[in-house]
This record gives sequence, C-alpha cells and structure tokens, in this order.
Amino acid sequence: MTAEPRRVTGGVDTHADVHVAAALDSATGRLLGTESFSTTAAGYAALLVWLQAFGEIERVGVESTGSWGAGLARHLRAEDVEVIEVDRPDRKARRFEGKSDPTDAVAAARAVLSGRATGAAKTRDGLVEAIRALEVVYHGAVKDRTRAINQFKALLVTAPEALRANLRPLAFSAQLARARRLGPVDDIVEAETRLALRELAGKIKFLDAQCDRLEARIGELTAQASPALVGLSGVGPHVAAQLLAAAGDNPHRMTSEAAFAKLCGACPIPASSGKTTRHRLNRGGDRRANNALFTIVLVRMRHDPTTRAYVARRSAEGKTGKEIIRCLKRLVAREVHQALTNPPEDLPTGAELRALRQHQQLSLTAVASAVGTAPIRLSKLERGLVHDTRLARRCCTWLIERGA
Repeated sequence: MTAEPRRVTGGVDTHADVHVAAALDSATGRLLGTESFSTTAAGYAALLVWLQAFGEIERVGVESTGSWGAGLARHLRAEDVEVIEVDRPDRKARRFEGKSDPTDAVAAARAVLSGRATGAAKTRDGLVEAIRALEVVYHGAVKDRTRAINQFKALLVTAPEALRANLRPLAFSAQLARARRLGPVDDIVEAETRLALRELAGKIKFLDAQCDRLEARIGELTAQASPALVGLSGVGPHVAAQLLAAAGDNPHRMTSEAAFAKLCGACPIPASSGKTTRHRLNRGGDRRANNALFTIVLVRMRHDPTTRAYVARRSAEGKTGKEIIRCLKRLVAREVHQALTNPPEDLPTGAELRALRQHQQLSLTAVASAVGTAPIRLSKLERGLVHDTRLARRCCTWLIERGA
C-alpha cells in the first residue's frame, strides 16, 4: 500500500531583508525544520521549494502580510498555496518561550495548526490595492499642505512690518498669489523672508494641484471598484477608499457582516461580571475604517431624514449621543459589508437613467421635480459625477412606472 504524503503547515516570520520559515507536520505538530530566505523573488521561490520538500503544503501562516510579508504572500497565492494572516505572538508566550526569529516562525505555524489563526490574508493584487496606494499619497499631500499653510501664517506674523502691511489686509488666497510674485529687496531679513514665503506659496499651489488630481482619480477608481458602496448615503471618495482598503480585494474572506464590524472596531465588546451585564467600547480594529464609519454617521445625522428620525426616537428613549452614534456605526457597517460582498444587480447606471428619460422625452427639471431632487444633482447622477443608490432607484422606478 502506498503511504499518503506528509501534510505540512508552514509559518513565516517576516522582516525587511530576510524571512524565516518553519515547517510543522500537520498530523503530529512535530517541528520539521527552520530556514532563512532572502526577500527577493528568488528567495520566495526557494522558500516554497523548501516547504514542499517536507511534503504536501496545507497552509502557510505569514506575519505582516500587509507590509514586509506582502511580496511573499502574493507569491504563495500565485502558486495556489493558502495564506493565513498571523498576528505576532502575545507577550505571555514570549516571556515563557523567549524571542527569536525561528521561534516566531514556529509560533506562526502553530497558530495556523491550532486554529487560532484562521483569517485569509488580503490578496493586494487588484483595484483596491491601487486605490490604497493613491490614498496614501493623498493623505501625505494633505498633511504637507496643512503644515506649509501653518508655516506661511507663522512666518507672516514675525515678518518685517513693511512685508506684513503688504500681505496682512488680503484674504489668504490673495496672500498666496501675491507672495508668489514677491521680488528681492535690500534688507537681508525681509529679502530672505520674502524668499521663504514665495517658496511656501509655490509649495501650497503644487500640493493643491496634486490633491485635486489624486482626488479625481480616487473618485473614478472607487466608483469602478464598488458602485454600490459609493452610492450609499454619506459615502464620498475617501471614505469609500478607506473602507475598500480595510476589506481588501477579496472582501469575501470575511465570513459575516459581524466579522467586518469587528474589523472596523464597530462591534461592542462584552464586559460583564457577576450581576453586572454590560458592553464596552471596542478600541481595536482598523481605526481608519472606524473613522470612515464615523464620518458616514455624522453626514447622515445632518442630512438623512431616516437617520434623523432614528436619532430623535433613540434620544426620547434616553440614549446618549455617543450611544446612538455607536448603534448607527454598527448599522452602517452592515450596509457597507452588504455593498462590498453582495452588491445589488439591479442598480441602474447614469447612462441607463439618461436613456430612460430621453426615451420618454422628459427634461431634467420634470424628472427632478417628480423624485424630489435638484436638476443639477440629477444631471450629475446621469453623468457619473455623483453616486446615489437611493436616488438612482427612485428615478428608475418612477421612469419605468410612467412609461408602462
């Protein structure tokens, strides 16, 4: 009788220049070996060959698949190897077992083998990863712009009086325009201050243009990646980008909407003891995704009639503002998960709405008046400049019923 091939579970402790791998026997948990590999394409291939030499690979647990382990995880998935995201070992385990790269690699493999680590890693090989890259640059540009503006204003406070008198009465945009035209003078302090202000004004202009370009591109890509998400009330390009980045290119790796809520830190954590039954605020999860949910809730509390009615009802029940916001964030997390993993198939596009309207020879004003919106918003919806799922469905339903 032919013996079945040994099944192997791998674990990898990732670093900038070297990855350390460990191999365990999946049946017995016995350590088969540890080895180090370079963080290059050749190193990734050698690591995979080394694991395969022990037997048939079941799964590989990789630390930091979003940073140092991203290249290895991408290579393993391309070879049809299941990659599991592994957190670093907890401090208690490190106190008892010590700290070394082989020890961490073995701990990663044991986390997968025991079932403690089960989450599939993000694929990071599609449109969402491209959006994340642009979002990183955009947020850096926004921070640099804010820093440059603060520096400009601080320099203007301490500038020589003649220069202050020249710029102080103007609005900020006019100050920047004039600062970019400032020429040299004889006084050394004023001359160099003019140069500093001119450089800062040029930097702010460059960053403004950069932010505009990136925002436009992010808006296009998020609408392409998930039309259902950007069509939700309160979701703009950057909010959509943050939520897409949290879910990854493979959002179906999250087994339920509760798992997505936990990923975003929007689920309450039990904190009961004895006769006390309560929950506490979740301060874990992806904080940028949590901030995106918070932004959606704030927009809806101001502009969405359904949300405003909900807030009024819960307030009458004695709920505080923070408690209401936490409830709304949990609700929004459910909607976002549905939009990402099971988007509606009947969502009409702007082009389809325009074709329906023109087929019935109706003006934008007539349709906008019938569905309760402004003609300019309906025009932007048809041109794909804004996305609104509720409005699109309302227009489509009205046009179809009128033409029936």
